Amino acid sequence: MRCSSRNLLSLALTHQNRLGHREKKDRKQSTSPPSSTTHRKMGQGTKWMHYLKQLSAANVPAALIEKGQNRVIDASLTLIRERAKLKGELLRSLGGVKASTSLLGVPLGHNSSFLQGPAFAPPRIREAIWCGSTNSTTEEGKELNDPRVLTDVGDVPIQEIRDCGIDDDRLMNIISESVKLVMEEDPLRPLVLGGDHSISFPVVRAVSEKLGGPVDILHLDAHPDIYDAFEGNIYSHASSFARIMEGGYARRLLQVGIRSITREGREQGKRFGVEQYEMRTFSRDCHTLENLKLGEGVKGVYISVDVDCLDPAFAPGVSHIEPGGLSFRDVLNILHNLQADIVAADVVEFNPQRDTVDGMTAMVAAKLVRELTAKISR
Repeated sequence: MRCSSRNLLSLALTHQNRLGHREKKDRKQSTSPPSSTTHRKMGQGTKWMHYLKQLSAANVPAALIEKGQNRVIDASLTLIRERAKLKGELLRSLGGVKASTSLLGVPLGHNSSFLQGPAFAPPRIREAIWCGSTNSTTEEGKELNDPRVLTDVGDVPIQEIRDCGIDDDRLMNIISESVKLVMEEDPLRPLVLGGDHSISFPVVRAVSEKLGGPVDILHLDAHPDIYDAFEGNIYSHASSFARIMEGGYARRLLQVGIRSITREGREQGKRFGVEQYEMRTFSRDCHTLENLKLGEGVKGVYISVDVDCLDPAFAPGVSHIEPGGLSFRDVLNILHNLQADIVAADVVEFNPQRDTVDGMTAMVAAKLVRELTAKISR
């Protein structure tokens, strides 16, 4: 059935019911979650509605709108594809590389339940990585200036895509496809710069589908991000790991640094067999966490680092301040000692709008990227 632009607007309006009263990421979940059908009609910001209203008022045919959307998507994917190809060709010509980290920015912030500042993080992290106040060598001696260690394929143009009225179902698919394009260029392995934590779902999905099976996940965070939905949004940053686990994209999920969790968070953890390590028992668990071996019997290991896993004394530039977190050295000890084949990773939830004047948290996020790069590349 052909849709007019007014019908398209009417359909789009059904997507708009989101984020009424914003709550903190303590995540008190609704007692009666929406049905799965309702879920699929919710879960995105409303800024893009402005464009659809204007197009509708101008009687622009729906077919023309869809054609324009498809062109923007194709152009976005072409940009990632061609940049990844160039990086891959370079590394293959150099030779001797089994795995090389490639940065991919996903500046998405509208699925945050509180502040949307993480959308501005990728360029700030890149700037801090190459800041003149520090050198380009990781603690384990990897040289980031060596393209065999680190390359960059740029950002998925999230805002430009959303400005065309593209909904979150399609947006998540675009993110997944972008990750797959990077992975097609062996030996590139994606290290994704968020963005809020909702991006982990499409990234992990892409990694699992591309590799042909589930991965193990090490997830460092103050929050479990495993609620069925938050304020009706299945793509909320509070729900990313529920989508991952119900999709069968991960076998083991270890969550470390948890210190803000509701009853539902624990129930969801039990439902999916998640290994949740809370900060209240960290002194007892730290020996285990600093000697992890993951990835046996699966396609590899994925690491997801929410910057708020750290105590705010180390990383104040986050949307959800939660005292009592990990020290930076705690995190590095866990990462450095991890025995695993890391196939991809992300660093998310850095909010530049809440950072200190001297960019302290940007430098922290950059160091996380540096050390993850050293762990991935070989």
